[in-house]
Amino acid sequence: MRGTGQGPGGVSRPWLLVGLAALFIGLVAALIFSGAAAARGVSDPGALVRWGLPVSKAVHNVAVATVIGGLFFAAGILPRDRNGSRSKVRNAPEHPAFTRALAVAATAGAVWTLSAISVLVLGYADIAGQGISGDPEFTRSLVYFMTDIDTGRAWLAVVIIAAVVTTALFGVRSRGGLALTLILALGGLVPLALIGHSSSSSDHEGAINSLGLHLVGVSAWVGGIIMLALLSGVLGGTGARGTGAGASARTADITEPTLRRFSSLAGFAFALVFASGVINASIRLTTWDDLFGSAYGQLILAKTAAALVLGGIGLMHRRWVIPQLGNRAMGRSARSVLWQLVVAELIVMGATSGIAVALGRSAPPQPTTFAPDASPAFILSGYELPPELTPVRWLTEWRLDWLWIAVALFALVSYVLGVRKVQRRGDSWPWFRTVNWVIGLVVLTYVTSGPPSVYGRVMFSAHMVDHMALTMVTPIFLVLGAPVTLALRALTPRRDSSRGPREWLLIVIHSKFSQLVTHPLFAAANFAGSIVLFYYSDAFGYAMRDHVGHELMNLHFALTGYIFVLTMIGTDPLPRRAPYPMRLLLLLATMGFHAFFGVAIMGGTGLLAADYFGNLGRTWGASALLDQQMGGAVAWGIGEVPTLLVAIGVAIMWSRADDRESKRTDRAADRNNDADLTAYNDMFAKLAERDARLGERNSKLEGR
Repeated sequence: MRGTGQGPGGVSRPWLLVGLAALFIGLVAALIFSGAAAARGVSDPGALVRWGLPVSKAVHNVAVATVIGGLFFAAGILPRDRNGSRSKVRNAPEHPAFTRALAVAATAGAVWTLSAISVLVLGYADIAGQGISGDPEFTRSLVYFMTDIDTGRAWLAVVIIAAVVTTALFGVRSRGGLALTLILALGGLVPLALIGHSSSSSDHEGAINSLGLHLVGVSAWVGGIIMLALLSGVLGGTGARGTGAGASARTADITEPTLRRFSSLAGFAFALVFASGVINASIRLTTWDDLFGSAYGQLILAKTAAALVLGGIGLMHRRWVIPQLGNRAMGRSARSVLWQLVVAELIVMGATSGIAVALGRSAPPQPTTFAPDASPAFILSGYELPPELTPVRWLTEWRLDWLWIAVALFALVSYVLGVRKVQRRGDSWPWFRTVNWVIGLVVLTYVTSGPPSVYGRVMFSAHMVDHMALTMVTPIFLVLGAPVTLALRALTPRRDSSRGPREWLLIVIHSKFSQLVTHPLFAAANFAGSIVLFYYSDAFGYAMRDHVGHELMNLHFALTGYIFVLTMIGTDPLPRRAPYPMRLLLLLATMGFHAFFGVAIMGGTGLLAADYFGNLGRTWGASALLDQQMGGAVAWGIGEVPTLLVAIGVAIMWSRADDRESKRTDRAADRNNDADLTAYNDMFAKLAERDARLGERNSKLEGR
């Protein structure tokens, strides 16, 4: 697999051009079919904008996927060293695949930045209904679009993120820096999920979350296939070059491990893409006629069929091609089939990406603007007021948060697979931990998608139930599930110089950041102090009004509660653990702080987030201020009970630790015939003898 990588050893560059051609053919065909590129009469911006905007978006999508795919490969799939093994040499030569992955990602980053700028300018021209010009008025309006209009601000954020990621790709070589760059690149997908059709759907938060998950899956999947094709010529091993015959001059053949690792990533990405696509389509298309009778629905059907074809090709990779790569008799034919399937994937993915861009330019059957008579609650929260809260509705009123449902499903499936792997190896795993993990995920889903979340948007008391359950109840069960311990037992360590999930998990555990946030004093201060900082600042109002703020609030309080409970009763590995007396002292302090916070809310006469809770137009239940005071009582009550249970848990662990220490001491005494006790008694005997001699000497002195 050298040179251009043509034939059975790789994918030739002309096939990449075929994939790009398929993208633009699919884009043009879908635009013509849907009529999205047709002239719009008086507000028509011109053919340059009508056709240039979707083309720029297509280039943007391919570029960002390539960047994300390259970072996934460099950070978690490819070995860094040329010989593939773990090298102790600090500046060991890089594997050509690792070097090429970063070079391709950096080039794609530059294209990403330029295409995002193009979309920003053309997008304004499209919305304004005018062609691009050098008129100062056009420039002033463009600046206003970037700074005051949601769509413009979103694309400006994408441009900034793309520029920062591209700069990092040209300079960062460390694996930690690449991981942080990958996280930032994934963050560049967030603005894309917040604009367009998703932001104004009937279930706008469900559409935003499902679209965001869809973009993550597509980027990892498409970007991975592109990187696999571009790296095909340098994945195979080569002998020593030149006069140097040492191990450092050899290039390891990493085809099989690379494909195996990417296959796992692609399988996860396919499940995410297909499930989130179905959910997003079901939100936008509410009837069968919308699906089969509209151009929008028919494009979705075409895209779904293409995704299933790609999933089938990926299954062939996993079930037949990859297992045959190590077979000498079948290896050559397997490699030939492998790259033929990659070519097929490139072509299908290109056409699918074109359809996806055209889909974004097409109008869905459902309206995408607020109704003229929209209620205050709908304008503020994006949803109509739920019915009056009753005991039964604490179980029946749900609004699915697909982001947290995806997190819960991933955590559940991963945990079950981990337990299964450990048990297959012959090791045991306590059923008590599994039950607690499942209960914790059920509670997490209930508080993020169930009645506490639904009514927490319109009632402070329900919001406080949601918050306290998220930060105090859910973490107890999740911590008792010991997920990190299970992961370290189930995940296989990498033998080469790449970093897999196990390696990254260990790095996070032993990092300086982990040492800080899991320090008992910091965890307790963050757990208690962040409540005051959140509710008595503008952050609370932002979290109630804005979808991103709401999800960040959930994430913060879930992690804050989890880390605090972990430092108190967790069995997973930590950089340091507080002694049991300090744990009880910290728990008592947090109980007192929660009581103080709850009493302060109960006695408060000013409405928190008044511009939100005071303008919802709720006609049932207690007034906003009285409901807030009831929320203070909830914070006091719900906050104390779980803390007390954790304190009991600490006391039990302390008692068991003392019992274990006593048993260890007894076993040591049995081994050495109570040598420690004998030495201890001899010490006191010698002290007594010395005191007796001193007494006799003093008596003689007094007698003289």
